Amino acid sequence: MNKKKVAFICVHNSCRSQIAEALGKHLASDVFESYSAGTETKLQINQDAVRVMKELYGFTEPVYLAFIVIIPSS
Repeated sequence: MNKKKVAFICVHNSCRSQIAEALGKHLASDVFESYSAGTETKLQINQDAVRVMKELYGFTEPVYLAFIVIIPSS
């Protein structure tokens, strides 16, 4: 089965879209593939987002900033 791809897009890909991608992977990886990206670049992810993902959801995998052009199209 080919899973749908879901992209969570925001301006800098440094907070909300990162959390949305992580939650998508955590809660629905059997249903769709999650990606996040931004329309502009930023030097680093918001450290509050990293803290929230670790504290609330136990995520320990590294988080990377992504520019919108790297999201797979198919």
